[in-house]
Amino acid sequence: MTKPVLGIIDYSIIIAVLLITLYFGLRYARNQKTTEAYFSAKGRVPSWAIGMSLLATLISSVTFLGYPGEGFSNNWILLVQGLMVPIVLLGTIWFIVPLYRKVIGLSTYEYFEKRFGSFARYYSSIAFVLRQFSGMGTVFYLLAVALSSMTGFNTFWVIMVVGVIIIVVNLLGGIEAVIWLDVFQGFMLFASGILVLLVIIFSVNGGLSTIWEVASANGRTGFGPYDIDFTRLTFIVMAINGMFYAIQKYGTDQTVIQRYLTARSDKSAIRASLLGILLTVPVWSLFMFIGTALFVYYQQQSLPADVNANSVFPYFIMTELPSGIVGFILAAMISAAICSLSADLNSLAAVGIEDYYKKIRPGKIDNEYLLASRWMVALSGFIAIGIGAIYINVGGEGVLGIIFTLYAIFSGGIVGIFLLGVFSARANRQGVNIAIIVCIIFTSYAFLTSTKIGLGEEKFLLLDMGDYNFTHDKLMLGVYSHLIVIGVGYLASLFFPKPTLDRNLLYSGWIAGRREEKAQNLANKNQ
Repeated sequence: MTKPVLGIIDYSIIIAVLLITLYFGLRYARNQKTTEAYFSAKGRVPSWAIGMSLLATLISSVTFLGYPGEGFSNNWILLVQGLMVPIVLLGTIWFIVPLYRKVIGLSTYEYFEKRFGSFARYYSSIAFVLRQFSGMGTVFYLLAVALSSMTGFNTFWVIMVVGVIIIVVNLLGGIEAVIWLDVFQGFMLFASGILVLLVIIFSVNGGLSTIWEVASANGRTGFGPYDIDFTRLTFIVMAINGMFYAIQKYGTDQTVIQRYLTARSDKSAIRASLLGILLTVPVWSLFMFIGTALFVYYQQQSLPADVNANSVFPYFIMTELPSGIVGFILAAMISAAICSLSADLNSLAAVGIEDYYKKIRPGKIDNEYLLASRWMVALSGFIAIGIGAIYINVGGEGVLGIIFTLYAIFSGGIVGIFLLGVFSARANRQGVNIAIIVCIIFTSYAFLTSTKIGLGEEKFLLLDMGDYNFTHDKLMLGVYSHLIVIGVGYLASLFFPKPTLDRNLLYSGWIAGRREEKAQNLANKNQ
């Protein structure tokens, strides 16, 4: 693929965005005097900004580059996971938000310990750490490959420069800087996506109607196949996976739960969550449709043989857009990666402090914890840079599918633990611990008997059990792990005494509290 040279105006825009990014770190540095301020901003952030931050947290280079690549090469089946998010969460976010704001300090996994003990806490927090590092490596990989193909920059130095900027912003400004940077990036993301889509639509002979007709005729629209088959990627597989993904992301993921804690009140946090939920689906859909439109565009125009699905969007940007707009799009792409990675980095440090450092060194002064938090930010940042560099050396295709698979594997029944904890007063520590062990055994079996390794075409299964190999789609692996935890956890709990629980840990307790609040309000009105 030819590497066009960027103009001065393009470089100026990119440098300006990077400087603005550093400004946010400096702007809020003076507020970071305690660990509470560093990780939760003490309620200083309005709900609309938190909502935009939730959007930016879930949107990264994976969206900016992975979704157009999928839209170019396939239909919209991978979008189904995102479409399930509002369907599931509009009925659950009302109690998830106040539950966490009432029962935890900073770490999401504190809830798991209060409900099921320390084993559940550390199992879920380790799973979160593995997911975050694998996801951050993917973001770095996508960004570096795209920028290298578009500009000729060395991939490793792209990862290093962006990584260092992210570390500096987090070290200086904490979560407050991350959230306001997310707001800035959110507007850039919308503007860049809409701008590119409009350019493509007006560049296609016949416009939007032709895009739809050609895309439909070539299997680039719709969400099928729709048959009930768990051995391959189908609508039902993505829909079921999406339901659990929604609960996992908004009900158990530190990067999201931490945003709830930054709000001034429960109502503010709920408003922010609803805003973030309702914005993410249009953005995912926008970038998926960009890939669909690019497929039709390159049916009418020639496309070099060395341009594959993952690089077609960068190729279009560099060859079809004028100078200035190219710089703006690249800046938005870099900004999307920075915001997503910044959120990941801050949440990793929060979990590191709350779940590990404070357990190892309890009762220390806050300044020690704040210093340790910054060290964890730096360490996590450089580990993520290293993982990104490994991804570059290994290479890969279909990155969106890969990250979904890793997410399914590292989900490890976490949603099952959460659902048991919230909805079953009978589930107890012993039963859930047994379920976690069974889940680990199942996940190991499924992964080893379905994963091939090797160089070139000579690949072999990590563990070949013949007819007993796991043959279902790997996205179902995560679903099954949650169901195993729910089933085994509940049944095993019946063999142990019913636990005595704080009602704030349960959905039924939230319902009872709401009824009492309404009764009290009614009584006050009648006085």
